[in-house]
Parts: sequence; structure tokens; C-alpha cells
Amino acid sequence: MDTVVERELEIDLVLSPERTVPVPARLMYRSDDPFAVHITFHIGSDTPVNWTFARELLVEGVFRPCGYGDVRIWPTKIDGRAVLSVALSSPDGDALLEASSAAVSAWLERTLTVVPPGSEAELLGMDAGLERLLAPTPADDLWPSAPRRDPASDESPDAGS
Repeated sequence: MDTVVERELEIDLVLSPERTVPVPARLMYRSDDPFAVHITFHIGSDTPVNWTFARELLVEGVFRPCGYGDVRIWPTKIDGRAVLSVALSSPDGDALLEASSAAVSAWLERTLTVVPPGSEAELLGMDAGLERLLAPTPADDLWPSAPRRDPASDESPDAGS
């Protein structure tokens, strides 16, 4: 059974060191996609902006700076508040976001209760799938075996000289 853990919250889009704009967002985790977290930003356009990245990255980012490339996360304090900073980069542009560390951590804890760290692969059934994929089938016996080479019939250019 698929379990979904969601949380609506406001995340601040940092426009400059002095100016931020609140952006409604939804955090979502699905047990049928256990390695990923999904964030949807509702920016007032017809189409929301969706980002998906590793849950492990978010878990680590709550405690220490992590990530490289498209998604970077680090904890910080702003005006005495614990904040989680998220830097997103895409061909369409870059964004620096700030979210309440307490709100994200509480949601993240719920995801870790639903699917504990290290148990994600079990939910996907990867081992069973690989076993089925690699299991011998009756058709395997139909493949001709490789011909065996008889070293005595090897005709090399030097043979008989």
C-alpha cells in the first residue's frame, strides 16, 4: 500500500539579502518512490514548479551543508531562527529558498517513520525483480553452446614448414 506524507508551508524566495517573497509550497513523499522527496512551488502561474531530489540529501542538509550541482542544502540561522537554505539551479535560472527548519524536520521525521532509512530498496522489490530477470528459463537451453576449437586442427601460417 502506497503511503503519502504531505505538508503545506510557506518558503521564502530570497531576492536579495534584504528582500524575500513568501512562496506557497507543498512537500510530498510517497512510499512507492522511497528514495525521493518532491517539492511543488505555487508561484502564481498556471503551472506549478516541481522539484524532485534524494530524500537522503534533505536529511543530511538539515544537519550540515551538502549537495552539489542542481540542489544544495544547508542549515543556518536568520534573526535567531533555525532555517534550512535550499539553492536550486536549472537551465531556467537559479533560486535561493529559506524554509523553517522545524517545519521541514517534522515533516521529514514523518517520512522516516513511514520508510526507515536503509529500507527503501526493499519497498521497490529490486532483489526479487533481479532474481526474476536473471533466473534461467527453458529457452536458455536452446542457445547453441560455443563451438570448441580443436588445437590439433589449428592451421597457422608456420604449420608444416
